[in-house]
Amino acid sequence: MKKLQMTTSGTPPLIGASSTTWRDIQWQKVEVNVYRLQMRIAKARREQRFNKVKALQWLLTHSLEAKLLAVKRVTSSQGAKTPGVDGKLYQCDSKKMQLALSLKQHGYKAQPLKRVYIPKRNGKRPLGIPTLYDRAMQALYLLAVEPVAETQADPNSYGFRPNRSTADAVERCFKVLCNKHSVQWILEGDIKACFDKISHDWLLKNIPMERRILKQWLEAGFIEKQTLFPTTEGTPQGGIISPVAANIALDGLEEVVQQAASRKSKHKAHTVRYADDFVIMGVSKELLENDIKPAIEEFLAERGLSLSLEKTKITHVEKGFDFLGFNVRKYQGKLLIKPSKSGVTAFLRKIGEVVKTHKAITAYELISMLNPKIMGWGYYYRHVVAKKTFEYVDDCIYRCLSYWTRRRHQKKNFTWIRKKYFHSKGTFNWIFFGTQEKKDGKKEVLDLNKMARIPIKRHVKIIQEATPYDPAYTDYLADRKQNRNDKLYHYNRVSTLNLFSEKHWLVK
Repeated sequence: MKKLQMTTSGTPPLIGASSTTWRDIQWQKVEVNVYRLQMRIAKARREQRFNKVKALQWLLTHSLEAKLLAVKRVTSSQGAKTPGVDGKLYQCDSKKMQLALSLKQHGYKAQPLKRVYIPKRNGKRPLGIPTLYDRAMQALYLLAVEPVAETQADPNSYGFRPNRSTADAVERCFKVLCNKHSVQWILEGDIKACFDKISHDWLLKNIPMERRILKQWLEAGFIEKQTLFPTTEGTPQGGIISPVAANIALDGLEEVVQQAASRKSKHKAHTVRYADDFVIMGVSKELLENDIKPAIEEFLAERGLSLSLEKTKITHVEKGFDFLGFNVRKYQGKLLIKPSKSGVTAFLRKIGEVVKTHKAITAYELISMLNPKIMGWGYYYRHVVAKKTFEYVDDCIYRCLSYWTRRRHQKKNFTWIRKKYFHSKGTFNWIFFGTQEKKDGKKEVLDLNKMARIPIKRHVKIIQEATPYDPAYTDYLADRKQNRNDKLYHYNRVSTLNLFSEKHWLVK
């Protein structure tokens, strides 16, 4: 294998500069050098030096360090074991290195996507799976596009952006609606097939990257049942670059809404967007219906998009609305945010399916499958008014498992079943548990986690102007990330120790 070349920044990415193995790469140094160039791209964009932006993007996408980092991110992701239409995987270190060295823009031809379907509440959602090579190319160009996208993004856009989450979007809704004299009317926006209908012409004109490469991805087509289908619109769901492309297309919506509101009202309309889901909060129904909604429709039409007439509606805050799985509603003037009923029902249905389809496994194995789901769902809603919901969900899971135990031992009485599957610890009773014998002959006991034990703690919303490519917010985001890592450490430790055997489950 040939020696790795120096990067365009003049710094060797490897230990000793002469090493050629994947494991010898100094990844921290690689990430720092790539990030430094991304910061330069963002600075040039803030200064509106667009030629400088293009030059720095070219430098980044042709640098070896960026190619190495792109391959690392693709091959270490959850989808690394899912091949595209070529069936190729890059799991060993030598193949990863070969993939990084083979990423070239000249003569690049994107391959068609592999069409797969994933379950959705109202049917199935189509996904397009690119090949690993195409994914690595998209990850490479994402490194160059993201700094520009972050610099020009709407302040209250929270989906598919670094350091932002649904909790930030929901907390923004709370801050806008919680006061006594806050706005009262909400436009629930739903874009009809956003990823499938977005205009290729608009994307090619406005996405800040090489048009020839982007056109390859947009027009690659997909293969289903050994048949090639062309794509003339939309960006594929499943592509690495697609979420950022959709965000760029929808950026500017917040400004359009504010301009439409300022024509008729002294009060501003407030926009909160997470990817293609958004809510507009205004002072009156007429303002939303007659001024803001037409402005949004005009904005979307330029991008080949339209609002869904069935799902787009205007509601009063006292009636409430669902957003990102949360229900936001005022009760006698007090704003409460809770898990939505549809979200609770969907989660319990998933738990029921797991229990129902695993009738013959041991209690230990069943608990091992349920605990991650319980804790994951609970931690998603841990920032809102969810204590009663958690208790209700725990009760439903208990009833489901109780039926599971009775079905397995139809000839055993209640006392025998309770002794075998339930025990008490401290002040907690009816804890479902399972045992498994280890290699040393000892038995390991595993308890089912109780969602009601998850502490409710208010989420601190990110500063809306904060971006990782602005040096003014570097320390702020670093501190925020450190605090989150500390909480995750507590969560992982508690999950391992089973929440009941130790007393350090509280997030400090």
